[in-house]
Amino acid sequence: MSGDFMLRKSWPAVLLMATALAPAAGRAAPSLTLKSVNVELPASGRMFTGPGSDAVNNNCLACHSAGMVLNQPALPKATWQAVVNKMIEVYKAPVDEKAAAAVVDYLVRTKGEK
Repeated sequence: MSGDFMLRKSWPAVLLMATALAPAAGRAAPSLTLKSVNVELPASGRMFTGPGSDAVNNNCLACHSAGMVLNQPALPKATWQAVVNKMIEVYKAPVDEKAAAAVVDYLVRTKGEK
């Protein structure tokens, strides 16, 4: 009984392997050519300016362009705080507590609701 059980249990694996090897037995494998590709990303060189911009330049520009951030809608402080928290907690941005507060303050000054 034990031999029959093992045969029934391994039968799907045998069928899968036979199906995978069948095309290779009848013809040559298709050739695969890999090609190197270079992608040049735009370097705007734009940085944040004004009071408190060091915290934003040192912590946000690693992932975001200044243009992308400055094109966001004006948001209340609570929303900017939530965005910065998400970057730290979800995306693991290495921003310490003091810098995070400075980033939020800067965003509220430059892109906060008026």
